[in-house]
Amino acid sequence: MPLSEKARVEVYVPDLPTLPYQNLLDTLEQEFTYTFGGCTIIRGLHGSYLSEVGFPITDRINVIYADASIRFDPGLAALSRYPDKLRQAAFDALEEEAVLVVAHNVYHSL
Repeated sequence: MPLSEKARVEVYVPDLPTLPYQNLLDTLEQEFTYTFGGCTIIRGLHGSYLSEVGFPITDRINVIYADASIRFDPGLAALSRYPDKLRQAAFDALEEEAVLVVAHNVYHSL
């Protein structure tokens, strides 16, 4: 079965009931919908990470992701700038580094 390579952009946002977090998720949904033609949001996931002092912290998170028809090899420069811009926008919206932004390749069957 032939495969189609795509770039996936994922953003992990803490699932907090405050307006800045909800606004960020809504803004990312609009951004991904208009930029990539759609996105998926998975809400209320369980997450775990180490605090700055090394203590494990459990957290509820939301994940929003979109797949773009961009190959990593020729599009690497543009793809590496996009998550950086998303990360900065998230930092500006929340004034904290509580958001993880990643880009990686995925393969879909044709």
